[in-house]
Amino acid sequence: MVRKGDAVTDSDLVGSGEVLPHWYAAYTLPRHEKAVAGRLLREEIETYLPLYWAVHRWNLRTVKVELPLFPGYVFVRMLITDRARVLAQPGVIRLVGSNGKAAALPDSEIETLRSTLAVYRAEPFPFLTAGKKIRVRSGPFAGLEGRIIRRKGKIRLVASIDLIQRSILLELDAAEAQLAS
Repeated sequence: MVRKGDAVTDSDLVGSGEVLPHWYAAYTLPRHEKAVAGRLLREEIETYLPLYWAVHRWNLRTVKVELPLFPGYVFVRMLITDRARVLAQPGVIRLVGSNGKAAALPDSEIETLRSTLAVYRAEPFPFLTAGKKIRVRSGPFAGLEGRIIRRKGKIRLVASIDLIQRSILLELDAAEAQLAS
């Protein structure tokens, strides 16, 4: 049996004789998420594509556009036996998983995401992990660059001053940091 929060692979589902629809993440070509979701809906396969509104400026024009919250991904609820139908759709590259096997997402994760986005506004944010180089955006250390050494709630950032060969450890909110180029 699968515990809450565990990913389930397609071989687990077929091998157990359990054939129920599960959520999967379909990896798509860049900027094809809406088209893929539309095609899958026409094939009567349930999809979920969380979107957010952003303001873009082009040639002195300001345009409000609706963009995918998770660029490159469409969530698909299907039987694993429908895998070929999903992969046959133009724009779908693969189902996310490991060792060539699709991994099912827990229903609770998708439902939590849906209910949260129904109430709160969200936008994409870089996935910050230990070892990544970041730049402080605001506050007294704005512009300072360093590497993340720990990520639990707040970021622990080691900033080094090369000239004097010294480092400091800062603790700051993720909202105050951005990935350094």
